[in-house]
Amino acid sequence: MMENRHDTYLFQGKRKIMIEKLEKKGIHENVIKAMNKVPRHLFFHDPTLIHFAYDEESAYHIGEGQTISRPSTVAEQTQLLEIKKGDKILEIGTGSGYQTAVLLEMGAKVYTIERQRKLFDRTKEFLPSIGYNARFYYGDGYKGLVQFAPFDKIIVTAGAPHIPKDLLMQLKEESGILVIPVGEGETQIMNIIKRKKGMEFEKKELGTFKFVPLLKDKR
Repeated sequence: MMENRHDTYLFQGKRKIMIEKLEKKGIHENVIKAMNKVPRHLFFHDPTLIHFAYDEESAYHIGEGQTISRPSTVAEQTQLLEIKKGDKILEIGTGSGYQTAVLLEMGAKVYTIERQRKLFDRTKEFLPSIGYNARFYYGDGYKGLVQFAPFDKIIVTAGAPHIPKDLLMQLKEESGILVIPVGEGETQIMNIIKRKKGMEFEKKELGTFKFVPLLKDKR
């Protein structure tokens, strides 16, 4: 989807190692292919961190108190969405835009919302410059984007103290999926909620993850 003029052999080699680790974790082929196409190092704007772009050790800071998730976290959240080409996806927390790019590589139509103004402005300009075009919105992720609902899938990339009702109601009936880390401490439990008919939902809880908090209200 993008020109690889900034993707050197060094970074391609690092990405290959990252992909091999994800394959060993059992990540599905469609997710693997998408992540292999996205030059993750381009999303590290701090030159002192760029060579850590493909490492799994920790989530690195991208400014404004936010982080870019570990490769395995991005892969696992993406896999849980069960993405089909053409899916209309709402992403809560644009951040660096890396998750956004992976979703776009999988053929999704992405609506992404960010409440940190500096991150929003930077990523809205940066992503299209490397060939990734989503619909960008500045606002409160807890409220979602009701004007564009329903969504096939919703992904939340920050830890929420609870599951926002507004997001549940913006899922498509009988097929919509919400993937959200829930918890107020340093770690959260990944929740997968599938919408049935009307107000009927099916929820599953998976393992423990670590995200920055999902913040309310925009500045």
